[in-house]
Amino acid sequence: MLSFQLKAKFKFLFLKLNTISMIQTTFKTLKITGYLAFSAICFVTLIFSGVTLCLIPNLPPVEEIQDIQLQVPLKIFTEDGKLIAEYGEKHRSPIDYHEIPSNFINALISAEDNRFWEHQGVDLIGLARAATQLATTGSIQSGGSTITMQVAKNYFLSREKTFSRKFNEILLALQIERSLTKEQILELYLNKIYLGHRSYGISAAARTYYGKSVQDLTLAQTAMIAGLPKAPSAFNPLRNPERAIERRNWILERMSALNYISSSQKVVAQQSPVTAKYHAPKSEIDAFYAADIARTEALKLFPKDIYTGGYKIFTTINSTQQQAALNSIATHLENYSKRHGYFGPENNIDISTVLNSQENSADVQPLTALLKDYRQINHLIPALVWEVTDKEANFITRDGELITLSTKQLTWARQHISTNKKGPRIRKASDVVKQGDIVRVYQDSDSNDWKLGQLPKAQAALVAINPNSGAINALQGGFEFYASKFNRVTSARRQAGSAFKPFIYYSALEDGFTAASIVNDAPVVFQDRQLETAWRPENAGGKFYGPTRLRQALYQSRNLISIRIVQTLGIQQTINTIKKFGFPEQHLPKDLSISLGSAAVTPLELATAYSIIANGGKSITPYLIDHIEDFNGKIIYQNPNAHKAITPITPESSEQITESTDNTRSSKTSSDIDPRSIYIITDMMKDVIKLGTGRRAKELRRNDIAGKTGTTNDQVDAWFSGFNGDLVTTVWVGFDTPSTLGINEYGGRAALPIWVDFMKKALPPYENTLKQPEGIVTIRINPTTGHRALPGEKDAIFEIFRSEHVPPPPEEDNARPVLIDQGHPTDVLDELF
Repeated sequence: MLSFQLKAKFKFLFLKLNTISMIQTTFKTLKITGYLAFSAICFVTLIFSGVTLCLIPNLPPVEEIQDIQLQVPLKIFTEDGKLIAEYGEKHRSPIDYHEIPSNFINALISAEDNRFWEHQGVDLIGLARAATQLATTGSIQSGGSTITMQVAKNYFLSREKTFSRKFNEILLALQIERSLTKEQILELYLNKIYLGHRSYGISAAARTYYGKSVQDLTLAQTAMIAGLPKAPSAFNPLRNPERAIERRNWILERMSALNYISSSQKVVAQQSPVTAKYHAPKSEIDAFYAADIARTEALKLFPKDIYTGGYKIFTTINSTQQQAALNSIATHLENYSKRHGYFGPENNIDISTVLNSQENSADVQPLTALLKDYRQINHLIPALVWEVTDKEANFITRDGELITLSTKQLTWARQHISTNKKGPRIRKASDVVKQGDIVRVYQDSDSNDWKLGQLPKAQAALVAINPNSGAINALQGGFEFYASKFNRVTSARRQAGSAFKPFIYYSALEDGFTAASIVNDAPVVFQDRQLETAWRPENAGGKFYGPTRLRQALYQSRNLISIRIVQTLGIQQTINTIKKFGFPEQHLPKDLSISLGSAAVTPLELATAYSIIANGGKSITPYLIDHIEDFNGKIIYQNPNAHKAITPITPESSEQITESTDNTRSSKTSSDIDPRSIYIITDMMKDVIKLGTGRRAKELRRNDIAGKTGTTNDQVDAWFSGFNGDLVTTVWVGFDTPSTLGINEYGGRAALPIWVDFMKKALPPYENTLKQPEGIVTIRINPTTGHRALPGEKDAIFEIFRSEHVPPPPEEDNARPVLIDQGHPTDVLDELF
């Protein structure tokens, strides 16, 4: 019994001693562990402090954070604020925080950072989760980034996944939170994030995917865009609609769980179908030729950041006039094209397999898919012929619209054989199209009826200038910019033909001729040793009309009289006068062909020269950019020509008196433009419309318009340039590779209709006629002789003169005689007409 008790005591004592030893050991272990933990914490703290001290100097200053500049594309507008074009790699339209719908903010926070309003830039729970994922998987699964950290990364840091960048991100996020409000941080984030299809920021994404503003998005659409920041490609509703729906519905679940939306709202939104479609940035007016000029000029002014600085260029383009230019060119190039026959389909494909494989004949998707590579060009829409009978043809457009055209509607489409030859008459629809043809159709703007069209092979250019300021109101450099970016208004240098004659006639008036001067319209032959044959210039139609008054010669566009004028004045004197209108001398031929318009000019140069006539003889500089604003709306460039009063061309102080070789005339040469001669030439050009080759313009029913047609040899180039006191418009029609437009395709038929239709829309309702300057006298004359009429003389007409050139009374009449048939031998003729 004692032994048992002793054993028990010893056992108890042993256990006690063992427990005490264990406790002591535990305390020692804890003490060591504590020291180690404390040392580790100190070590980590030292490392973190060291890294922090090392990285902080490289962080952007607070001022830079508070003055963050987004990369915003260049935008170009008309004078009335309509968007023409946008240039830049990133589509972005920044919006203010108060413009962002609350649903969007809630959706984003639910998806990206649900503790955004609580944390100070860094979410420790999120970082711990990311660290755990790294420890368990051996790779970075998520960065644990908050919205603030993403702002830091997107604006200031690279996207590489390194620890040093993550440290920078954390430090910068803390600094951002101290510098900006939560609202400012969200605004930066929502304007910066990439959301696919070159769209940066939610405003651009709303336009790209849904074609509307972010304020107009539905809850389902809002959640869809809110799901994009995580992976714009993976969750893109256009490329991966299934994954996009999964991501959207998960966000809606989160919004419901966080009480941002009700359960019923969640269910309705989750059941919504994908409605996203690609919407390219839309311009409000097609003025791309003008926009390209403005962009090029702005690039010279701001070469470093023109596409990212958010600049806005306001041009002088008037949207109403520009639309009129587009419509008139499209309509009349189409009419010209139809006059010369049908060129045939753009392509033909075998669609029998597609038609036979269709289970549902009403399903048009397989047919419309065949047109995906064909885009609309101007007003012409691609269409596929899927069925043809003798009486009609059935078409389908890329948008799935079904069109039926009868044989009667296709009768214009006789086969184009050559410019001047067409095939036989159309008797049935199958004479024109066959199954599988890819063609062009369009809707008539007046009747809304569908019609068969075709892409014209000819081109046209139109430019309209305010002659009192030089502002370019409308500019269309071709049928369609994206079909051909070559700007024919500024770059196509073509012979002007008779549209150049007003400057020849002005030279004559400056030399002492009058509108009543008689010049002989008779054959003339010029010999030149460098030519194989003699030059025998003719009038259009090959007829000659004998003695003709200068006024009549201009409105009837008599070639021989223009030649005789230049022959009488001398080529160099003529060139010296013409240069006053801004034509580059190097493009003015130094031979008699200048009298027929062989000078190569651009439509812009011709319109500028006509502007000097329209405003009474004052110089202008045409300009397209009115002003440029920066991102904040501050004007940083104002065109010096904008709103600047036009000034008379300064005359030289010296005058040179020259004698003619036959001692019968003298001329005065100076660099000024006489407003009296301008007034007379304008009055003569009004008769081009009232009585001459521009008679079609009479349908405008105005008394203040003047102009001149122009056609070069073999109808290669067709022109009309005309004006009133408010607007000068020049139109050119031709082929890019010079060739004939066809028989009878003169300026009055090919170009003038474009001018007339444009001016119907562009001219103001009131008339604006050039005011008569001092020194102008009106006298009755004999229309046959050009002499002053006798009192009571029948058939006498009124004519205007400069006061010093008034014909003397009949008994004192020593007027200039009719010019002789033969003239001085011409200089070398580089180009013949």
